Amino acid sequence: MRIVKVNKDSIANILSDLLKRSPTNYGDFQDKVDAIIKNVRDNGDKAVFDYTAQFDKAEINEDNILVTEEEIKEAYEEVDDELIKVIRKAIKNIRDFHEKQIQKSWFETREDGVMLGQKVTPMETCGVYVPGGKAVYPSSVLMNIVPAHVAGVKNIIMTTPPGKDGKVTANTLVAAKEAGATKVYKVGGAQAIAAMAFGTESIPKVDKIVGPGNIFVALAKKAVYGNVSIDSIAGPSEILVLADETANPRYVAADLLSQAEHDEMASAILVTTSEELAHKVSDEIDGFLNQLSRKEIMEKSLDSFGYILVVSDMKEAIDTANAIASEHMEIMTANPFDVMTRIKNAGAIFIGAYSCEPLGDYFAGPNHVLPTNGTAKFFSPLSVDDFIKKSSVIYYSREALESVHKDIEFFANQEQLTAHANSMKVRFEENQEG
Repeated sequence: MRIVKVNKDSIANILSDLLKRSPTNYGDFQDKVDAIIKNVRDNGDKAVFDYTAQFDKAEINEDNILVTEEEIKEAYEEVDDELIKVIRKAIKNIRDFHEKQIQKSWFETREDGVMLGQKVTPMETCGVYVPGGKAVYPSSVLMNIVPAHVAGVKNIIMTTPPGKDGKVTANTLVAAKEAGATKVYKVGGAQAIAAMAFGTESIPKVDKIVGPGNIFVALAKKAVYGNVSIDSIAGPSEILVLADETANPRYVAADLLSQAEHDEMASAILVTTSEELAHKVSDEIDGFLNQLSRKEIMEKSLDSFGYILVVSDMKEAIDTANAIASEHMEIMTANPFDVMTRIKNAGAIFIGAYSCEPLGDYFAGPNHVLPTNGTAKFFSPLSVDDFIKKSSVIYYSREALESVHKDIEFFANQEQLTAHANSMKVRFEENQEG
């Protein structure tokens, strides 16, 4: 794994390199995605069924696109009982964490006849996209559905691509049932996003679409934004480990590879104040690569987007970490809690040697749907907030309005919005005539 001594030029080059992984830089695919979206919007189910046959090699129609209770029952029979137990434990942790995020409506009444407030309402219908293909991620099912359920969303619609046999992976179905999905439809890719955004004969239109996916899914979410809300346009996974000489190089290497194995576009970065640690971690990575199953994927990931960055001191390490703004950040230093207080930009922060990234992926409770490609500078993890909307509430009595109406009329006239001013004026015409 390449070792680089940090300076302004090296950081600028690395940031530029990492940003090439963003879905916003894959314009070559946009025309194909736009064509799929238009076809689904114009032709509904027919387009969805045609694309499913073309891309997933599955014969799906109006009679079998919706997963049945019988299929869910069969899935439970296929899934290991131990996995079901672990899924239920994870759901409890995820629910407990997200229940602390619940916001309540509030109202404030004043003696002058004014009441102001905020009404919090869950969205009616949300769509959750779950990838299929190379890998199956029931953990993503939990992370997207549980917060929607906690928020009070009435209809949680899930779409996921079927296998060639027309079935959804058993692990995915069990996770969906346990988490609280209302309905599961057998459709994937950009066509699934379009179907949820505009509705078809079989699939209802949703208010918001969440969930990860490949470049076609990401670009489709970007394209339908405005017709529906979306969570984010997520890029490939990434991890940054910030470590000093006290870190265990074997732990660091293992954690870097835990993200590099996702796909060839994943990024794994170590930022360290110790050149000795840098070389030890590089050696440990070489050793692990010969033992782990996804060697080719990890090697491509590390060759393209893997770095060991050696910095002069902890301040430079923290500045570098904040500049990169990684999706996952692990802190393995002598004083990790102190370092954590100085981290401004990260999707999720893992503190200490025993808080490894997979803990967050599967079990701890905080959401693993996180901002990528430096967007942790202004985006947050998926949360209950993503599934609610807020309405401002305003009430003025006649007496309360009378005391301020001239100020408002003056303000409106200054903006040359005379109808605004008139809307206020007509309510006190008697006073003005007197």
